Amino acid sequence: MATRVAFENTGEIGVFAALTNGYCLTGINRSENFYSVFEAELSAHIPVIHATVAGCRFVGRTTVGNRRGLLVPNTTTDQELAHLRNSLPDSVVVQRVEERLSALGNIICCNDHVALVHPDIDRETEDVISDVLGVEVFRQIVGGQALVGSYCKFSNQGGMVHPRTTVEDIEELSSLLQVPLVAGTVNRGSDVLGGGLVVNDWAAFVGLDTTSTEISVIENIFRLSGAGGGAGGQLGAHGQQSNIVTNMRSSLIDQLS
Repeated sequence: MATRVAFENTGEIGVFAALTNGYCLTGINRSENFYSVFEAELSAHIPVIHATVAGCRFVGRTTVGNRRGLLVPNTTTDQELAHLRNSLPDSVVVQRVEERLSALGNIICCNDHVALVHPDIDRETEDVISDVLGVEVFRQIVGGQALVGSYCKFSNQGGMVHPRTTVEDIEELSSLLQVPLVAGTVNRGSDVLGGGLVVNDWAAFVGLDTTSTEISVIENIFRLSGAGGGAGGQLGAHGQQSNIVTNMRSSLIDQLS
């Protein structure tokens, strides 16, 4: 199920939160409302942790991780690094990365098996991503955009890409990632998917402006609606996905024309 949430006055929740199958990070807020939404949905399964990076709250854009590890930029202080290591499960490796493109959440998008990265990322960073997160790394652009972390979002179940991504590119990315993909938007037409959406294999959180149509697309492609249980359920989910993809494409074409 996808849950609407806002951080103070903004729907760009992906800037202030990071979600994986092993943990959730949230930026420190003036009130506990933002944190409590994540805690209510997730705390029975994974730890939900207050965090900062270089004294800033935008942990979703500066960090990237999966259930095996978490990468943070070189601006992260020793105290913040120690807090993360103490709070996260022992199985999660926390690693500081010496990368000039320091907004790691904007330049890397990953699940537990594959990572897409900005074409200009350092070779050393590519090796660290592969070692710490235990994934295959591919240099890629999505919909003509090099900031793959901002313009696509995928879990182990499915993924969503920039609405202007061509059908051929979607098929190529889908075969690369081995998950179904759909072009879509969040927050009432925003193409910055990384900003308005955080997702793992069983939960998603979207910005408060996200429409019911967008939520329907998200729940179907990420298999959050409970339709994916068992082989029969998966076949049903694929049918639903193809329908929702067709409907979404039609509405996008109408908007763009």
